[in-house]
Amino acid sequence: MYYTECRKWFFSLVCLLNASLGFSQENFTAFWQPSVAVNYDLTSTYSHNFSVQNRNFIYEDETATLNTRQVDVVHFSNLRIRENQSIALGILYRFRDVFENSSNELRLTQQYNIQNRPLSVRYGHRLRSEQRISTIRTVHRFRYRFSLDFPLKGEKLDIGEPYLVGNLENLLSVAKSLKPQYDLRLTAHIGWKLSQKTKVQIGSEYRFEDYGQNLENVFFILTNLNFSL
Repeated sequence: MYYTECRKWFFSLVCLLNASLGFSQENFTAFWQPSVAVNYDLTSTYSHNFSVQNRNFIYEDETATLNTRQVDVVHFSNLRIRENQSIALGILYRFRDVFENSSNELRLTQQYNIQNRPLSVRYGHRLRSEQRISTIRTVHRFRYRFSLDFPLKGEKLDIGEPYLVGNLENLLSVAKSLKPQYDLRLTAHIGWKLSQKTKVQIGSEYRFEDYGQNLENVFFILTNLNFSL
């Protein structure tokens, strides 16, 4: 029963992403964002994650294009405090002034994550606070994400088999002399476990940015390659 309901929730999310593309003609931008991540454990409870990703315009100002917008270098340190709970600290540096007339960004992140796996479905709740620091201003952002993932074959994910991932995230951004900004993000991935230590994911994300004031519709094509050492 629970597994069936999660499948329905996920496919409803996919349909919503596709429908949003059809109706969002104004203030619409699309990106392709590939990333590579490496995870490794230092102890049974402490691990590191390094990743590099770049963001490329593929649709802007009602025109198809292919231009790089930015490159991000990211590091997270994760500490498991219980069997299904963890805390993490992250740092990101965004290189943007090389590609367009904008400042680079330093981002600090604090995170709490909790996960549960009834039957074959794993679902999680993630809380994050961030400080986005640039030469223009410092923006404080608060994020909540609900996620679930499950194998598409059987109740256990084996090598060579596919799986699905879905996320729903709300964000609040506040800064001095600016009105609060509210964002909503819907994400869907399909992934494959290529080996015991390697996974690849392909998916999409739809963002409703600043929907309380000046709505911008942003669509992402996402490709991820993940290694575990």
